[in-house]
Amino acid sequence: MRKTTIFTTPLLNSVLHHLARVWLRLLGWRIVGTPPEVPRYVLIGAPHTSNWDFFYMLLVCFSLRLQVYWMGKNSLFPWPLGGLMRWLGGIPVDRSKPGGLVQDTIDAFAREERLIVVIPPEGTRSRVRQWKTGFYRIAAGAGVPIALGYLDFRKKEAGLATLFTPSGDLDADMVKIRSFYSGVVGRNPEMFSAD
Repeated sequence: MRKTTIFTTPLLNSVLHHLARVWLRLLGWRIVGTPPEVPRYVLIGAPHTSNWDFFYMLLVCFSLRLQVYWMGKNSLFPWPLGGLMRWLGGIPVDRSKPGGLVQDTIDAFAREERLIVVIPPEGTRSRVRQWKTGFYRIAAGAGVPIALGYLDFRKKEAGLATLFTPSGDLDADMVKIRSFYSGVVGRNPEMFSAD
């Protein structure tokens, strides 16, 4: 994992914190909840229905002073933008190699004293019938909790709910996690289903 990101760059981090708070206020958004007081967790963000989600996610992270890493398909990291995307906390994901990403992330949690990884459970901006379970397998394998983050475009509200600890019963836990997102409206509501 890259140690220096936009979230850890001295001075810039403070400036962006204040700018993000002002910008969110001007856009009419409010933040609900506070960052978990644990050093390591998986932060899922839903709904993920638009490229704008990334912009708002960055504003929320700066506003809350979260130092996060996020996963994106490797096509988002071409030269010369790849360095910039990594500096923004990006971790390129090769979707043609299933399974390896989960173990690599579990290993990263084992190495790092502080680590927050943002993962959209849908895995894409397109409408999906079933969420990906990688975020759950990472949290369970690393022994870290899952923070439920959301962007509600109807309410203009971004939030972090209490931490969810995986029980090991994937099916039962996924029902509970998805039910949390029932009623949350993405930028393109027709592209999201928490059912």
